[in-house]
Amino acid sequence: MQYMLLIYEDESGYGDTPEMMAIIDKHMALVGELGDRQVDGAGLQPVTTATTVRTTGGKQVIHDGPFAETREQLGGYYVIEAPDLDAALEIAKKSRYGSTAQSRFAR
Repeated sequence: MQYMLLIYEDESGYGDTPEMMAIIDKHMALVGELGDRQVDGAGLQPVTTATTVRTTGGKQVIHDGPFAETREQLGGYYVIEAPDLDAALEIAKKSRYGSTAQSRFAR
């Protein structure tokens, strides 16, 4: 079964800082640990590059930026193979490096 792990984080920490480099190193180690269980994944560009299509009452409006205003933004994702939700959540726990991970079934 495939799950998507959505990684939310505070973009104010982005940059070539030692802290961010340590987080990236941890993600790369997790990728190595997952091996073939990782189907796909990527870090995303900052929300300043986002464009959102919102549909309200059958009318679509295009907005620059993310869908919602929050401090944490969707920063990346993993698509993984896991036998069940508990196994996916264990991997989600490993993917949190000062951020929030959300697990969902992938179709």
